[in-house]
Formats: sequence, C-alpha cells, structure tokens
Amino acid sequence: MTIPDLIPISLLTGFLGSGKTTLLNYLVGQPELKDTLVIINEFGEIGLDHLLVAHSQEEVVVEMSSGCLCCTIRGDLKKTLKDITWRFAEGGHRKFNRVIIETTGLASPIPILHTLMTDPFIAGKYRLDGVITTVDAVNGAATLDQHIEAVQQAAVADRLLLTKSDLADAAVLDALRDRLRQINPAAQQLLSQQGQVAPAQLLDAGLFRTGEKSLDVTRWLNEESYADDAHKHDQAHAHHHGHDHHHDHHDDHQHDVNRHDDHIRAFCFSFDTPIEPDQFDEWLSLLVGFKGQNILRIKGIINLAGQEQPVVIHGVQHIFHPTVTLPQWPSEDHRTRIVFITKDVERATIERSFKAFMQAQAIEREQAGR
Repeated sequence: MTIPDLIPISLLTGFLGSGKTTLLNYLVGQPELKDTLVIINEFGEIGLDHLLVAHSQEEVVVEMSSGCLCCTIRGDLKKTLKDITWRFAEGGHRKFNRVIIETTGLASPIPILHTLMTDPFIAGKYRLDGVITTVDAVNGAATLDQHIEAVQQAAVADRLLLTKSDLADAAVLDALRDRLRQINPAAQQLLSQQGQVAPAQLLDAGLFRTGEKSLDVTRWLNEESYADDAHKHDQAHAHHHGHDHHHDHHDDHQHDVNRHDDHIRAFCFSFDTPIEPDQFDEWLSLLVGFKGQNILRIKGIINLAGQEQPVVIHGVQHIFHPTVTLPQWPSEDHRTRIVFITKDVERATIERSFKAFMQAQAIEREQAGR
C-alpha cells in the first residue's frame, strides 16, 4: 500500500472530565464518520450513549445510524488493530476507512503513538492522521498546573479542542488559549460547546489529506507558528526565573509545582546546507539516544545531499515513523526545517549539538583525506 492508502488513525486524548465522551457522542452521529471505526479503551471514560453496558463484556460493537462502528476493548491495542481489518469486514471488503482511538484521560498518549510506529504490521496498514486533545476551558488551567500528563497531551496535539467554552469567563479563556499556544504553537485551537465541532476540522490533521490523497506539508509542519511564540515562551520562562529570585524558597517550590508547562519548549530548527544522509542519521540517533525521553515530538522536512526530493521525518521520543520521500519540494524554500517539542531541552542545546557534530564530521573528513 502507498502511504496515502494506509488507514488513517486519529488519537483522541484529553484529561479526565475534559469532554472526550461528549465529543464522541456528537461525532458518531455525523455522516462524515459513516466509514469510521471508533475504538474506546475501557480503562478510559466509558459513557457513550450506546455503550453504557460495555463494562461487563469482553468486547461490544455497536453500529450507529450514521454507519459509524464503535467498539470497546480490553487489553492489547496492538492485537485489536491487527484483528479489526478482518473482523470488521463483509464480503471481503473492510467496513471502515478511518479509525479514532479514545485514550484514557489519566495518561500521556505517547505509549500509544509508539505502538502505531513500531509494529511492522500496524505500520504497514495504518498511518497516524493526528492527535486531538480536549481541554476543559473552565478547569483547564488548574489541570495543567496539577498534572504533567495533561501538559504532555496538549504538547503532542495537532488539534486542541477547548470544550465548555460557553461556560468559561472570557478572560480565563483567553489566558488558557495563550498558555496552550506557548506549550504547542502549531496546534490549531478549536472552540466547542456541548461537544459540537465540525468533524472536518478534527480530521485530516496529518501530512496527507485522505479524500484527495494529496500532501500538505506546509499545513502539517506549520513552522511559521513557532518563530514568535517560541521566542516569547523563552522570554516568559526567563522572566519567571528572574522574578523568582525575589521570593523566598517556598515561593520557588510552589512555582515549580504549579507550572509543569514551564518545562515544555516548542521551536523550529533550520539550516540551509544540504546534509549527507549518513551524517543526519548519526546526529539524530545521538540526539535521541541522549535526550529521547525528553523529546516529545519531532516533525521535519529534510534536504539531503545528492537527493533532489525532500524527506519527511516524524518521531515521538526515540521512535520514528518510516521516512517519506516527497515527490517535490512544497515551495521554493529548500531549507531543512525540524520542529521540536521538548521537555527540559532548550533550542540552544539542539543547535549546539548539531554544530559540534558537523564540525567533528568535517575534521574527520579532512583527516581522512590527508
């Protein structure tokens, strides 16, 4: 199968009480989801109108009036993804063309992203379309303060859906949106009331547009959003630490506890010169080898020496999707551009590591040529 023909998977995450189930109850009735299979992790927030009886059974499958299929699972998601291509088939034809996975609200979605990337069978059948994260507009700031998992859910998102937006004070909502923009500048923010949002705004968040089977690298990478916001985030972080020096030790401790997102960085690293493929692989391998646990997400378009077509990379921590070679550059800009979302890894650290590695490689080549 070619990459656009792989089954797109949308990962729906969000902390407890953020409105995932309300959103799903709305989505499963929409005609846009008629060819969709919704997989609900039973350890999450079961509450879909048609699945309230699911707790006592191993697996329940319900077909909605829209044609959407919903199932709850226990146990291994990997096994479920392997089985559903034949279990949900009729007359030799698969009954779904898209998958939405609802994750538990208590954890980071990163382990599930690893599952989608590492299993050869799954990688040969599915592709990650995007991560959708629900955020409670009323209580979101307090949740981010108290739970690092909620910050990670926001940090890796492609779409941030602010639920209960009609109940939130305008100033509170604006402050939350600014805060989320600092955590994840490129994620599109959507407002929702009663879980209602146009499905088209949530789907096709990845590199490919499913219906058209076309590439949209510029939208996917969205590098422009990082320049100003990442700079402002660094300034705000520096201001916090400078300001904290005027308080006693208790205030410093309180600040660290209540601002998990002070540890999150989002920036776009770029360089002009085409890079040798082996050198790039070595540098990236070293980087994720040392810092992988703190690199939450990587997206990039790479200019490799000796290759006219660009290569797209996409990784979570130390795990990467198979690279995709694009048919052509999306614009006249042929720079390598890599978006990083990290925890406690500064832009300067990435830049220094790259510069040092390139200098070391140049010295080695020079010595070898003597």
